[in-house]
Amino acid sequence: MKRWALVVALLYSLMLAVLSLPVVTLAFLKPSSAAAPQTSFIHDAVEWYGYWQLWLWLAVMGLAQAALLAVPVRMASRRPMSRRPLALTILAGGLMMGGLAAGAILSIYEFIFRDKGGDWMFWSATGLGVVVWFVWAVIFFRLGRATEPQDLVSRQCRWLLKGSILELLIAVPTHIVARCRDYCCAGFMTFIGLTLGFSVMLFSFGPGVFFLFVARWRRLHPGAESEGGK
Repeated sequence: MKRWALVVALLYSLMLAVLSLPVVTLAFLKPSSAAAPQTSFIHDAVEWYGYWQLWLWLAVMGLAQAALLAVPVRMASRRPMSRRPLALTILAGGLMMGGLAAGAILSIYEFIFRDKGGDWMFWSATGLGVVVWFVWAVIFFRLGRATEPQDLVSRQCRWLLKGSILELLIAVPTHIVARCRDYCCAGFMTFIGLTLGFSVMLFSFGPGVFFLFVARWRRLHPGAESEGGK
């Protein structure tokens, strides 16, 4: 079952990597430059995938997806639940909530104050995200003590999906406003909000995708469930 969890995490990171360039193009490309030569687009693609920040973001999101699947792996393998999988799932869920809060704050700030925040605003939003991470980790921890592990995962995913929709309802309109301003291209803080919102929305479907893989594997290998956790 661990193999399928890794497959889901890798597919999730790959999907974000593939979608990142079209999203960047849609977010920053001005209508006047839509007919840019193909060579220019290829050059921009190579340059975008050369940023180490992109790969760091993909690694963090992939690892967080794997951590969220720690409890589903135990459940699918019919192994006794321990504290470590629960802790990983709780921390991953809290991290995603913190990212949503940071993205929403950055989007709202750029909408009100344009792009005059400077580095302090980015670090302030990051600090707020860490605080929200801790608060939601405590909430998920208390929820985990009162519910079964499978219910904790499903509730986490529902909260993450709702939170990502709410965050996108903030990030999308603010980014549209930023694109209409006299920037060189578009709003970068609102783009971060868009990125985090879409990433967490896809993130919340990870356990469901994992169980689809497990169900398919069990249909193809009847009687081999004892080998699933190996």
